[in-house]
Amino acid sequence: MPPSPQSLLSTLRAFIASDAQLQIVRSFRAAPSSPASTPPLKSLYVLDSSFNPPTLAHLRICTSALRDDRHDSGQRQRLLLLLATQNADKPAKPAVFEQRLSMMCLFAEHLQHAVSEEREEQNVADAGPVEVDIGVTKLPIFVDKVKEIAGCKEYRGDEEVEQVHLIGFDTLVRLLDTRYYPPEHTLKPLEALFGRHRVRATRRLDDKWGCRREQDEYVEAVAQGKREHEDGKKEWAEKIHLVEGRKEGEEAVSSTKVREAIASGDKSALERLVPGSIANWILDFGLYKPDAPKEESS
Repeated sequence: MPPSPQSLLSTLRAFIASDAQLQIVRSFRAAPSSPASTPPLKSLYVLDSSFNPPTLAHLRICTSALRDDRHDSGQRQRLLLLLATQNADKPAKPAVFEQRLSMMCLFAEHLQHAVSEEREEQNVADAGPVEVDIGVTKLPIFVDKVKEIAGCKEYRGDEEVEQVHLIGFDTLVRLLDTRYYPPEHTLKPLEALFGRHRVRATRRLDDKWGCRREQDEYVEAVAQGKREHEDGKKEWAEKIHLVEGRKEGEEAVSSTKVREAIASGDKSALERLVPGSIANWILDFGLYKPDAPKEESS
């Protein structure tokens, strides 16, 4: 069972009242047999989302990144699921933060199980369990989160850990939008990201974001120096990896569809959108119903 929302609420309130900008509230990892047996962490995958709720789309983003980026046998893989208590673009949504954190804990366990099963099927040897952290932050701006994660004691080692941010193409467009970087409104603040870290952006099939070729051209424009007048650098394109997401004809997964499934009482539809344990948790707590409690400031 995940931590209860009530127990997480006290942790959340203490964090909000503190001067800390980021805190790891739960970690899911196996204890090493000895300190010497734990190799240094080289890469940290970061999924920063509202998790309202965690969905199978989130799961696909995480598992594909961990699968594609798996390198040396025995290399540690660690993932940070990050929930912002403030967001630069989005207003508060229905599920209160402590409920989301509980669902994120369920999601972490489901993800570890899914990755373990996949590795067994593929006969992947010497791959330890994926380590998953649940974190909260007060920072609404992407580059500020990057700096705060880099300074987090949980991730400090002999060398700076590379952060791999798992984002959607829509987030990539916002990331490279100068209006988010006052007062100069240039891309210079992104040097803190692309100087050491990288992003893995999942393509969006929506008409709003263009076709596959148009999304490729967006990144190619960076490589061709077409953002240099905004202090963007050509070499940043090497740190932007576009990956396939939902296939043509595949059912879209969204929080809106979750709400629709709940409103219609369609549990089978809900289980096509979120992991089974989260579907049961949502139904048990009556989340996302019209009379469910709205978000309040803690």
